[in-house]
This record gives sequence, C-alpha cells and structure tokens, in this order.
Amino acid sequence: MTAGVCNAVYEFIPLERSHLRLIDHWLRQPHVGRWWGSAEGALKNIADHLDEPGFEPFLVRLEEAPIGYLQVYDPFAEADHPYRDQPAGTRGIDQFIGEGAFVGRGHGTRMTRQIVAALHTRGSPRVVADPAPANGAAIRAYMNAGFFRLGPRETAYGPVLLLACDRVR
Repeated sequence: MTAGVCNAVYEFIPLERSHLRLIDHWLRQPHVGRWWGSAEGALKNIADHLDEPGFEPFLVRLEEAPIGYLQVYDPFAEADHPYRDQPAGTRGIDQFIGEGAFVGRGHGTRMTRQIVAALHTRGSPRVVADPAPANGAAIRAYMNAGFFRLGPRETAYGPVLLLACDRVR
C-alpha cells in the first residue's frame, strides 16, 4: 500500500456472497472474533443481511485491497429495534478492520468519517454506533471520528456504549 492514512480514500463495495469466505477468515482472527463472537454465528448474521431491507453490508477496500467490513442499518426497519428512540432517519453502523496489518493505524477512524459524511449527505441526521464498553480501541476510533457518548445500553447482543455523530447544519 502506497497511500498513507492521511490520504486514504476507502471504497465501500456492496457485499456479495462471493465475499463471505474472506469475511469468515477475518471473523476468525482474534482481533475481530473478540468483539464479534463466534465466527459461525457472525457470518450467518452477515449473510442474512445480504437480502434484508434496512441493511447495507459492504466490503471495505483501500487501493483495491480488501481491508475490512462495514454495515449500515436502519433502526426503524425493525419494529423492536432498541435505537428507535433516535431521530427519524438515523442510521447505525458496525464495522471491523479484518486485515491485521491495518489495525491500529487510524483506518477505523478515517473510514468511519468517510461513511458518516456519506450518510449525512444522504440525509441521515444522526449516525449511531454501539461498541462493547470494553472495546477501548473502537470507542477511541469513533470518538476521533466525531462521535459523542449517548450512554450505556443493554441489547440482545449484550451491553454496549451507544455513540452518535450528528449532521452539522
């Protein structure tokens, strides 16, 4: 990779079934599996989202090389979603850097900034993220990308720290 993090432009490629083998590989890496749980369960969840309205799963590429996964979701697409208390049009994101060589280099912050800017341009007034409270690296990445703390929540996946980034008007 020749581009530095400062000049990084990420591509968000709509996830296809052919990408699932790579996603499975990444989910089995300790730095991802620690937060995403069992690779089998997480992969099934991601695969189920491929055809689900309200979800946009992406393969993240940098200079044409796949480096991670990101999904955008609409909390209002599910009648019982715990974030339906957010402003109408809010979108949520979940992500991971799959390639270990790219972890800890600012890519999480920068790709978050890029996707959040795109979602705000599409009209989302708020973007939320919900890392595990113990995932200090993810929390720092989101905070560095402009998110602020809404507070702890209990979800079907366990405790989270709900974070938000609002569109500047």
